[in-house]
Order: sequence, then C-alpha cells, then structure tokens
Amino acid sequence: MLELETRKREARKPVEDGYIPAVFYGKSTESTPISVKVINFQKVFEEAGESTVVTIKGDAGDQDALIHDVQFDVITGRPIHADFYVFEKGKKIEVEIPLEFVGKSPAVADLGGILVKVVHDLPIMAQPKDLPHNINVDISALIGLDSTIQAKDLDLPTGVELAIDPEDVICAITEAKEEEDVELDLESIEVEQKGKKEEEGEASEGTDEQTKAEK
Repeated sequence: MLELETRKREARKPVEDGYIPAVFYGKSTESTPISVKVINFQKVFEEAGESTVVTIKGDAGDQDALIHDVQFDVITGRPIHADFYVFEKGKKIEVEIPLEFVGKSPAVADLGGILVKVVHDLPIMAQPKDLPHNINVDISALIGLDSTIQAKDLDLPTGVELAIDPEDVICAITEAKEEEDVELDLESIEVEQKGKKEEEGEASEGTDEQTKAEK
C-alpha cells in the first residue's frame, strides 16, 4: 500500500515552502487540514491516481484514504491543493475508474468506421482493496458499422460492480460520411447581382426625379 507523510497544519497559517495545503475528511471523519511535501505527493499521485488506497501518515494520525480531488496551477501544472477522502472500512465505495481502450476494431480497420468513445470514466462500486487502477475495453469486438459495447459487456475484476445502467453504451462505431462538393453557379450569382444593381439604380433615379418635382 502507498504511504504519504503529512503534517497537521493550522488553517490560517501559511504553508511551508515545498509543501502544499491539503485536507482529509470522510463520512465519519472530521475535516482535518494538513500539508504534504509536493514532490512526495506528485510521486504518489502519479502511481495512485484517484482509485488507489493511500495511507496518509503524520501528526493527525494514520488514515486510509483516496485522493479525491487535486487542484493544479493553470500555468505551471504544479499541484496546489489536494483532498483525501477517508472511507469507512468494510464498506464499498463508489468511484469513477478510467477506461483504457485496447485492441483493434475490424469495423475501423477494414470498413472505415469511426470509433466513438461515449464513456471515459466508469462509475463502479467496490471495496477499497479491490479498486482497479483502470479497466480495459477491448474494441476488437466491434466488427460491424452498427457495433456497440455496453457496460454489461466489460470484463470487471473480482469484487467490482457497475454503478451505472448495464445497458449504457461505452463505445460505438459510426459510419464516416463523405462531404459532397457544392458547385457554385457563378453565372446565376452574376445575373442576380446585376439585377440588384439595376433595381437600386432605378430606385435612386426615381428619388432624384421626385426631389426635382418638389423643388
């Protein structure tokens, strides 16, 4: 299991250099502000993502948790804040697991179809110890232009249950459409523009004559 050293912090005090503010909380765990060394957090987050149990250790006590939310600096991409969700032991939790599309679809390779990924993160229920890092979607099953893969078709690891409708479409094949070339009738455009100019000229001439008559 991954471990991450943390320090308890005072909410109103500035965070030390090299650390980022964070917080852990849960259904039966009080929200507790902590700080964590940014370099250590980045290493753990790269490996754990949001679906692997991390033991946060430190002055506030040891807690088994999931990295629930991370905020990043929009310019540097560096993490600037993290939330840890402390789960209740012995109970299943609901999380979204990233899907990884693997294999080769005959419908795409041989028929020119286009793969449409409808779901990118799959909602599941499982014990924290059974949470997978990702779930594979084998697109080699997509052999026709009307082929689909539904949630019920996925090969889920032991102890993992779907948290969405089994009939929901995960990915599908759509037929590529050729754009028709539109030929412009330049002659008709020129005639139309010419007629418009003549009408404008006649209207202008009529206005001039009316002005002279008034004088």
